[in-house]
Amino acid sequence: MSTAPRTNSSLEFQLNRAVASLFRERASGRKVTYAELLSDKMLIIAAIRIGIPYSLFELILKYTPFSEADWASFLNISTKSLQRYEQNRRYHFKPLQSEKIIELAEVTRLGLDVFGNMEKFRLWLDAPNYALGNMKPVELLRDSYGKEMVVAELNRINYGILS
Repeated sequence: MSTAPRTNSSLEFQLNRAVASLFRERASGRKVTYAELLSDKMLIIAAIRIGIPYSLFELILKYTPFSEADWASFLNISTKSLQRYEQNRRYHFKPLQSEKIIELAEVTRLGLDVFGNMEKFRLWLDAPNYALGNMKPVELLRDSYGKEMVVAELNRINYGILS
């Protein structure tokens, strides 16, 4: 399980380089960063349509608090498939999987903003939450409606509105 904080500058540099590479041909010379990708809906749509390459996914996996097994569950594929994709580093995820990858990257960014570090965020994700029907937030991230509930709860926490 990957719970250590991963917001170091080396990983951020690698994420920025991978995103810039993804958009090299489409951004007309402009270098797109990871933060820009997650904050610009048009870039998100473009990334989903291109398909997230495994090389970028691997960096996002390191950045998020989710294990490989979590990701396999979120993407509705086996861990064996993930391992097979790792062998073909040029593999691009399908649009639905790419959308899920970006959604979980957004949730991670919000969780880090709210809790300040990956360890606190991961503890919150793994604890039953009364406001979420006593379910663990990580269990709700498997579908978009559950993800929206988790995001709404993170926003309530961020603004000091506790349920």
